[in-house]
Amino acid sequence: MAGASMGLQVPSLNVCARKRCRLFWVSLVVLLLASSTRVAFSDSKYLVGLGSYDITGPAADVNMMGYAMMEQTTSGVHFRLRARSFIVAEPGKNRVVFVNLDACMASQIVTIKVLERLKARYGELYTEKNVAISGIHTHAGPAGYLQYVVYIVTSLGFVRQSFDALVDGIEQSIIQAHENLRPGSIYVNNGEVIDAGINRSPSAYLNNPTEERSKYKYDVDKEMTLIKFVDDEWGPIGSFNWFATHGTSMSNTNSLISGDNKGAAARFMEDWFEQNNSASSESVQSAAEGIPRRVSSIIPDVHSHHREHELLELAASFGSAPGKPATKILSVAQRVRSALRKADKPSFVSAFCQSNCGDVSPNVLGAFCKDTGLPCDFNHSTCGGKNELCVARGPGYPDEFESTRVIGERQFRRAVELFNNATEELTGQIDYRHTYLDFSQLEVMVPKQGGGGTEAVKTCPAAMGFAFAAGTIDGSGAFDFKQGDDKGNAFWKMVGGMLKAPNEEQIACQQPKPILLDTGEMTLPYQWAPSVLPIQILRVGQLVILSVPGEFTTMAGRRLRDAVKQVLTNDKNEKLHVVIAGLTNTYSQYITTFEEYEIQRYETTPLGTNFGDCSTDVPMNATYKRGSMVSVVFWSACPRNDLMTEGTFALVEILQGTDTWVPAYDDDDFCLRFIWSRPAKLSSRSHATIEWRIPQSATPGVYRIRHFGAAKALLGSVRHFTGSSSAFVVA
Repeated sequence: MAGASMGLQVPSLNVCARKRCRLFWVSLVVLLLASSTRVAFSDSKYLVGLGSYDITGPAADVNMMGYAMMEQTTSGVHFRLRARSFIVAEPGKNRVVFVNLDACMASQIVTIKVLERLKARYGELYTEKNVAISGIHTHAGPAGYLQYVVYIVTSLGFVRQSFDALVDGIEQSIIQAHENLRPGSIYVNNGEVIDAGINRSPSAYLNNPTEERSKYKYDVDKEMTLIKFVDDEWGPIGSFNWFATHGTSMSNTNSLISGDNKGAAARFMEDWFEQNNSASSESVQSAAEGIPRRVSSIIPDVHSHHREHELLELAASFGSAPGKPATKILSVAQRVRSALRKADKPSFVSAFCQSNCGDVSPNVLGAFCKDTGLPCDFNHSTCGGKNELCVARGPGYPDEFESTRVIGERQFRRAVELFNNATEELTGQIDYRHTYLDFSQLEVMVPKQGGGGTEAVKTCPAAMGFAFAAGTIDGSGAFDFKQGDDKGNAFWKMVGGMLKAPNEEQIACQQPKPILLDTGEMTLPYQWAPSVLPIQILRVGQLVILSVPGEFTTMAGRRLRDAVKQVLTNDKNEKLHVVIAGLTNTYSQYITTFEEYEIQRYETTPLGTNFGDCSTDVPMNATYKRGSMVSVVFWSACPRNDLMTEGTFALVEILQGTDTWVPAYDDDDFCLRFIWSRPAKLSSRSHATIEWRIPQSATPGVYRIRHFGAAKALLGSVRHFTGSSSAFVVA
């Protein structure tokens, strides 16, 4: 498994796992919590505030972060990415900030820049100690925002637009949360999510001790922990939950920016609450029975009394609108969820956070060979020795968009149940601990192998093994690298050695992993991998959030949570909710148990056309049924000219009356896709294809599709444009 072999990106864990990982993490917890964090519970009242902001970034020509495939570059939007934040404060005392990113992982350089901005604005109120920034691990977001070489090789270096979109969005979401701070309460609830994840490295999991595995019903963690925020005046204002499953429902051939299953779940839940909070005829509970409706809650069903031929006559009077100049504010204003149309009450914010997902795949049908259709080799995830033929299937196979929807919906449904039934209130003080540790040279005391006391052992620099290059069943590597490879290949050892040959001490320390890249000792042109990492704990009453800089596997995560509970629990009657927030503040690959580690696994348009003109329009007098696909192609320009932050590239509008077009769906809706492309790789021309899968809940009526964009002139100036399709009928 790739995860097992990459465990040593947190290099000390090689030793800790070898000598009992639990004791090592207990020592870390003691280090962090040495200054009495056993709090006295009280009736203290919290201030709570939530915020959310667009972090979508460059939707064209930027490598995607996650699968490490150079050819996988962005070319449109499935739905937008967001930073969602909460702040909880005791008046005049401590406060904590947690930010959940629709991004592959947090980045240390992003975290540093955000903290610099917060200090300039708020002084010492928000620092590295009490601010946690975590990623959901979508593999469908722009790359190039991390500072270590190994993480920006496939993006061909640092990408300023990716970085700025993240920093700006995180800052704005925290500012919103800070400005929204008001007296309120927080409730917590737990429950299982079924069929949203399977263990993608089962042979490695089975190598854990039998007596340890017997304590658990499943080989993945199925528990979701949810917190519900309630404003004293406004009522419910949001929820955050933690649940482990990878952001790999979208495959390594996808090129549309997407929050994957967790981003989808967040979008579903936010729409569910906003629509049902304003709909008096529907109960909140019944709404959980399906994906939230869109148009019907925004405008009345003004065409329900029209016959289809009358709608066709009305639609025929609206041909495609030619491309014309526009302003960016028009895109922002027309967006369905536009901040310009918000009421005094802040929008509901819901975040689906990542946990110990290291060995958990959302592709729940399992791994199969593309050539034979048979299951992949159990130990190596190969097909006839070829790892690239082994691919996992999601519940919507072969449609990855459907798989994303299904896994997102399963999390969304459970979250709604937990939200509606959350009654345990968080009470008590707010506290936090933070430290930096150099994991390349830690000395720790561990039990001797075979018993008989303890001994001091030392960690070593990070290294990547051969199984890392194999990838996983969710996205394979190349060159016939195999998961579970504990020997390596002489040719690839020579290739890795040309960059930096590991010495005998490093080879011995990394055993049983054969070293492909000695990343922890590679410093040209600068560091390839981190060695000094942030470790952080946030506490709000009974809730303890463990901010860890990587992907813990299921069992490694269980050991960590158990260790923390042992240190923090005062008595047997004290109930703690300990959650792991993976991929937080920075990134350092996978953390496994040692038993698992042993297994080793400049545009111009054509003459006579304008930006925004339709290249391919809907047919004349077209009528579509719900469930069908509408597709329109526009002459466009590179989406990187303007990221349309808090705006939209794509819009579906419905006709109200006889001449008023009202926004119905935008590129933040799951049913609408914005796809950008060039006729050829170096072409100066480009197209925007907008696809709308008409929801079953769509109101019958007259619709049109609209595109917003920005073109770069020869002298470098940017001008905005818009255009629309001909009208059509949805019956």
